[in-house]
Amino acid sequence: MTDVSFLKSFADAWNAHDLDAIMEHMAEEGVFISSRGSRFEGSEAVHQAFAAVLNAYPDARFESGVHFASGSRGVSEWMFRGTDVEDGTVTEQQGCDLFTFADGKILIKDSYLK
Repeated sequence: MTDVSFLKSFADAWNAHDLDAIMEHMAEEGVFISSRGSRFEGSEAVHQAFAAVLNAYPDARFESGVHFASGSRGVSEWMFRGTDVEDGTVTEQQGCDLFTFADGKILIKDSYLK
């Protein structure tokens, strides 16, 4: 079911760095649009993109989550905190995901950062 508890579960999977649990929330034909505008289509491409985020920020956390869901759309607002594995830079950015749901899964995850 794509409601607030579903979005909280998705955020919890990210914070646990559990890529399998993250992908269980995504539709097989799901799309991830990164905050830089890169588009990843299909399970394999989305999996690789999500893995790259977790590898680049091994201590990544999405905190202060606020979630909304209504029908086939949803929003999660969060504060991203993480340390870049390459240069040690600590990142703290406010952001949100806009979601489109289909058949109880995330069809589109479109991310934005401030």
